[in-house]
Amino acid sequence: MSSARLSHALESGALVLPEGRIAVFGPPIGADLSPLERDRVDIVSRFFPDARYWQGLGYGVLQAPEGTYATALVFLPRAKDAARALLAQASGCAGFLIVDGQKTDGVDSILKAVKTVAGTIGVTSKSHGKLFWLAAPDFPGWAGQARTVEGFVTRPGVFSADGPDKGSRALVDALPALSGRVVDLGAGWGFLARHILTSDKVTALDLVEADLTALDCARENVTDPRASFHWADATDYRPDTPVDVVVSNPPFHTGRAGDPGLGRAFIASAAAMLAPTGTFWMVANRHLPYEDALTAQFREVDEVGGTPGFKVIRASKPLRSRT
Repeated sequence: MSSARLSHALESGALVLPEGRIAVFGPPIGADLSPLERDRVDIVSRFFPDARYWQGLGYGVLQAPEGTYATALVFLPRAKDAARALLAQASGCAGFLIVDGQKTDGVDSILKAVKTVAGTIGVTSKSHGKLFWLAAPDFPGWAGQARTVEGFVTRPGVFSADGPDKGSRALVDALPALSGRVVDLGAGWGFLARHILTSDKVTALDLVEADLTALDCARENVTDPRASFHWADATDYRPDTPVDVVVSNPPFHTGRAGDPGLGRAFIASAAAMLAPTGTFWMVANRHLPYEDALTAQFREVDEVGGTPGFKVIRASKPLRSRT
């Protein structure tokens, strides 16, 4: 575990923390930060479930660093571009940098890249990963830059940053003109939302997204006044009143391994927020076993389109009462 690397480095005396404030970037749920004095720590998290978790434990949680820090501890994300951008941000606000990552998430390649711009680096290896530390260097050219793809703004680290994914394209191809109040559950950077709003019968669209960076992109990409933006966990988000339609391309990864349970949670959440005659439109990889979850939540379930790799499903008339 990453906590073992941090504890080992501190307890061995190899790593000595400077006095002063500590910014901890992107710690996952369950990470052990007990080696750090809580009153010195600001958590910097832009993923809603993680931010809520750390806030519940009594930590100060920010979406961006505030002021300067003595130390920045970065938990590496999987996406290489996002990792480089996070290191540049952390190094820009702190004098001392600590980086923690798993080998499967590319810590070795990041360490190699850091060595090209840094001075002396301390390293410890443990539990299939590495922790390294150094005086915070400049990272020229590492800051995350927005890009424009097919007329949409994206940023490093967001899902499908290189353009619309195949599943979302399949869903757009199958969707009819929608009407009423619609929720885009797991809205990402707004590809589906912009298409949904081409129907003038849509009265309102709620974009619900846990990744604040993706949601900020969506704010740039979707400027229709009918749209509203919600930084929230799609699995327990509930609108103030039942809605007519929910549209979703649910994620199925919580880490490196696939997790169909996440898609099932999206299905249950959609059923809970729909009006009794409401409809849920979703796309999923063909191999994912969602049919049982859909038939448990809806009276009518039909596959209505897709591609060889993706299925588009329409589910209507939720069985369970709104919670």
